Amino acid sequence: MPWSTAFDDPVRVDNKRELRTLQQAADYIMRLPEDAQHEAHWQTAIETLIEAAETGGGWVMFARIAVLRALNGDGRRE
Repeated sequence: MPWSTAFDDPVRVDNKRELRTLQQAADYIMRLPEDAQHEAHWQTAIETLIEAAETGGGWVMFARIAVLRALNGDGRRE
């Protein structure tokens, strides 16, 4: 599947931003400070995004869930 694959529902980062595709989620994570990227919840999100891009199917849903959990675990959501 291409990185442009959309999530079924966008991931809301804050009141102004949404992540709609695998690529947007990956770009968001890559803009985080390097030490944050190495935290377990972000590593899980990265791994599932890669799996979703390579495999597709249910992995896209798992990637969305992993990004949501990472955002919630990181305290970055409002």
